[in-house]
Amino acid sequence: MFEQDYETANFAQIKVIGVGGAGCNAINRMVQYGLRGVEFIAVNTDRQALYLSKSETKIQIGEKLTRGLGAGADPEIGRKAADESREMLSEAIKGADMVFITAGMGGGTGTGAASIVAECAKELGVLTVGVVTKPFTFEGKVRMRNAEIGIAALKPIVDTLITIPNDKLIDLVGRASLPDALRVADDVLRQGIQGISDLIAVPAMINLDFADVKTIMKEKGLAHMGIGSANGEKRAAEAARQAIESPMLETSINGARGVLMNITGGPDLSLLEVNEAAEIIAESADPEANIIFGADIDEAMGDSLRITVIATGFESERTIPQAPAGSMFGGGSIFTQSAFQQQQQQQAAPFQPSPFRTGAQPQQQRQPQPFNSAAYAPRRPVAAEEPAPEAAPLGSDAAFGESDLRRDYNEKPKNKLDVPAFLRK
Repeated sequence: MFEQDYETANFAQIKVIGVGGAGCNAINRMVQYGLRGVEFIAVNTDRQALYLSKSETKIQIGEKLTRGLGAGADPEIGRKAADESREMLSEAIKGADMVFITAGMGGGTGTGAASIVAECAKELGVLTVGVVTKPFTFEGKVRMRNAEIGIAALKPIVDTLITIPNDKLIDLVGRASLPDALRVADDVLRQGIQGISDLIAVPAMINLDFADVKTIMKEKGLAHMGIGSANGEKRAAEAARQAIESPMLETSINGARGVLMNITGGPDLSLLEVNEAAEIIAESADPEANIIFGADIDEAMGDSLRITVIATGFESERTIPQAPAGSMFGGGSIFTQSAFQQQQQQQAAPFQPSPFRTGAQPQQQRQPQPFNSAAYAPRRPVAAEEPAPEAAPLGSDAAFGESDLRRDYNEKPKNKLDVPAFLRK
């Protein structure tokens, strides 16, 4: 009964969907590497790029819109192309328990179509993880702005989102060749997927199931995915530190409330090493973090040890804006995007029910509005307010005009003059 090969067994089904040129290239490199236990799907508007794809499933989206010629770096074209092909996308995703959507943000197809692919997956109740790259700074402001818009559209749809800034490659790999540099970025995705796939599908010394993965990753927002490997006497500590620092990412594990950790080593992997690595990771996470880990023995690892860490449950939007008591922000928060939007809503709310915003007879409704300056006060059709300047005593707060002061001074006898305090000697 248990002699069935693990890759064909009835475990949770994981599908990796590459969207656009960068996403499909990432899939090609994962196929070449021999990533096991997952199904690959290539999605693109470019027919020629799909022809070269090594994925077993290929979907050309927006055939009527683009005629297979690509999106021309226009995210709106990419979005419309994916929307045109929703049925095909949903059909390809059916049967999956977990979907990874990988794309390069900033271009046309990946930027525009990734969120539509995510919508199709979420509509089917699939655990959806986005892993996207941000463009190099030298690619220009337009591409970077498109990337930010694409990420903002994808983030509220997926369960967790991992972003990889390509600029990190410049400092990390130095003068390595371009293919080698891009392979480093792909390794973050590949090893993360491999770690989760092994966690779910590969029988392990300490086995975990798909429900554990969902506990950590479902509806958690931004995520950190790190991979560390080392050998030698201090391999456990070194691999753990690499995993939590993950120099390719913008995030860190600090403050995470959910941590999924997978340790893979040779037959000599010891419980002491597992404990040492787990302690290092736990110290960086939130004190109340839910830490789930698996451990696997792979003879091919030899003297090496590999640790994959996925951390979620960050509360940065609520903790970062807080200011210490007594500061200029002590009574509120620094204006993050969400806080700013809330403030706009609060400011706009009192004006919405006003009869002056109904849209009916706008020219007639503007005249009685109390927004005119004091210079136009005599023209306002409010009978009770017109005699106010004449009735007010000269020394009262109601007398504002200098000409009125001079006129009243000339017309009234001096013995009736109430001299203001600041003129008295």
